[in-house]
Amino acid sequence: MGTRFLPATKASPKEMLPIVDKPLIQYAVEEAVAAGITELIFVTGRNKRAIEDHFDKAYELETELEYRNKKALLESVQGILPPTVSCQYIRQAEALGLGHAVLCARPAVGNAPFAVILADDLMDSEPGAIAQMVDVYRQTGASVLGVEDVPRAQTSFYGIVEVSEDNGQQRVTNIVEKPHPDVAPSTLAVIGRYILTPRIFDKLLTTQPGAGGEIQLTDGIAALLKEEPVLALPLSGRRYDCGSKLGYLQATVDFALKHHEVGAGFKDYLAKRCAALVG
Repeated sequence: MGTRFLPATKASPKEMLPIVDKPLIQYAVEEAVAAGITELIFVTGRNKRAIEDHFDKAYELETELEYRNKKALLESVQGILPPTVSCQYIRQAEALGLGHAVLCARPAVGNAPFAVILADDLMDSEPGAIAQMVDVYRQTGASVLGVEDVPRAQTSFYGIVEVSEDNGQQRVTNIVEKPHPDVAPSTLAVIGRYILTPRIFDKLLTTQPGAGGEIQLTDGIAALLKEEPVLALPLSGRRYDCGSKLGYLQATVDFALKHHEVGAGFKDYLAKRCAALVG
């Protein structure tokens, strides 16, 4: 529901918050496409129509840009999705948790492995986070969770895994949703990247509401790992928690500094501001 960004998210989805000139959801889509994914399933709510509109064709806008000979802008709009990529949109009627959102996608996914990307977690890495995980899945055929080490004081904000070495991989032996730092089994946190086998759907069907009264994907994974391997992959690159104001601002600054159009000017501006603050 994007409550940490109210009132900005009162009428606009948090996934549409821009990092420089692209919304968060577009970065997630680009990461998926770069990993070879061609079928995208968006699980949305009733106030998130803007996501569907963003990836749809905008005839009036494109006609106007073409008429004004604004070729670069026209290409940026038309290139949001490659023609080989298809999109489906599924409505989650109630905010009943990430596990429930994943379960909503079952009719579209069918009996196939699939990736889950949470746009709040913006990854800056090469190759992308999902591409790193796809490589592990292809080698092992096992579900893969993207993880990173977090300060122990922050374990209550994440699903935390316990792992053991298994043929050069980190096999998950335990996963707990948002444990208190005093009882957290480790400081390895699951971030918003998953590759899951379709067996997870059966587990989610019988998962009872957990933390926050929601159907937690973490609880479904806890049941899954009792029957088949689930691996943890420490992801290379940097993650920005764009669900928080500070993480969002950090991402905006770092991505702006790398932007082909404004990077140099923004760097000069920051240098002057820093000098003024120090002075």
